Amino acid sequence: DREGAAIVAALPASSHVILLAIDGKERSSVSFSQRLDALALGGTSDIAFVIGGSDGVSAAVRERANETLSFGPITLPHNLARVVLLEQLYRAQKISRGEPYHK
Repeated sequence: DREGAAIVAALPASSHVILLAIDGKERSSVSFSQRLDALALGGTSDIAFVIGGSDGVSAAVRERANETLSFGPITLPHNLARVVLLEQLYRAQKISRGEPYHK
């Protein structure tokens, strides 16, 4: 609960929060790119990603999240989940721009 309170306190009130969790919504790379584009087109310029720990996150963090995202039913170490997220963000930008990285 203390960790959750610290996470929620660190999130700007204006942030659209996407919680990465095993039980979140699974998206393809194209769908993830389209979701980020839709947020941007809707005026959302501040997105914060929260990576859930191996024991999950507190109810306060879940309540603060605007949506959840899953990279599938696998369990990733926290640092590896960061790398996967960064790669997916890079891929999403390439898809959005119509650049060839994705294929």
